[in-house]
Order: sequence, then C-alpha cells, then structure tokens
Amino acid sequence: MKRIGLISDTHNFLDEAVFRHFENCDEIWHAGDLGTAKIADALSAFRPLRGVYGNIDGNDIRSAFPESLAWQCEGVKVLMLHIGGYPPKYNPAARLLLQQHKPQLFISGHSHILKVVYDDKINCLHMNPGAAGNHGWHKVRTLIRFVVDGSNMTNCEIVELGSRSSMG
Repeated sequence: MKRIGLISDTHNFLDEAVFRHFENCDEIWHAGDLGTAKIADALSAFRPLRGVYGNIDGNDIRSAFPESLAWQCEGVKVLMLHIGGYPPKYNPAARLLLQQHKPQLFISGHSHILKVVYDDKINCLHMNPGAAGNHGWHKVRTLIRFVVDGSNMTNCEIVELGSRSSMG
C-alpha cells in the first residue's frame, strides 16, 4: 500500500501547509509547473518525489524531470504528462501515450482545474489536482491525496489550501 500526495502547478510557490497535508504520504507526485528546483528540492527532502516538467519550467527542472513519465505503483500502471487534456478531450501527445502505455491512472496538470474522472472507454482514471500555487486564474489552491493498494486506488481526498487571492 502506498499513500500518495498529488500536486501540480506550484509556479514557484509552496504553501507550508502542503507538508502537513502530505505528512502521512509515502510519495509525492508533481504534475508539472514546479517553477524552480527549490520547490523540487523542498518536496524531495520531505518525501520521495516523482514528477514531470511543465510548460513554465526552465532548464533546472527540465534537466531533472522528464516531459512524461510512466511507471508501476503497486499493481497500477501510471502515466503522467503536464499538458494532457481530460476524458475524452485528450491532446494528441496524451492520446498517443495513453495508447502506448495503457495506464489505469493518467495524471495531468496545466489547466488549474481539479478533476477526478473515470474514462470508461479506455478503463483509466484521470486525475488533475488543480493548482497549488498562487499564480493563475484559479480561485482556490488544491491538491489530492489517495491510496494505491495493490491494483486498487482508494481513499481519494481533495484538499483545499485556501484562496489564491489571499496569497502574497
């Protein structure tokens, strides 16, 4: 069993509350737009970190993280790509990767819109944790916690970090 903390679009801002919300997580997964290596360093010092780079990330992040990442967590095939779309409106790159890897869990970020949607056409759960940073048009900063237990994904929790407008 692995407890996962899922975050995206920090845009070089990491709310200290993230550490409290992820304290019982075994791993942190970041779906891109970290901002700088300082964010990745803080997260990876706290828990093992997996992630992809996003469209705003510079060479410091792009040299440390891939554009897409596919791996096995417990009995679940996972695919992560920052700009992927959502069921059934995947972008062409995501559609190709989904056909190639056939994951049970597809994670993307970019939109700043929190979504957890099952795509029954490809038998895949899509998660987008929204945006945890204070840059963008979203009103509430969010993240997701969930559990991968064997081939099951359970205990999905949406965490609201607060209003973006209340941030400095």
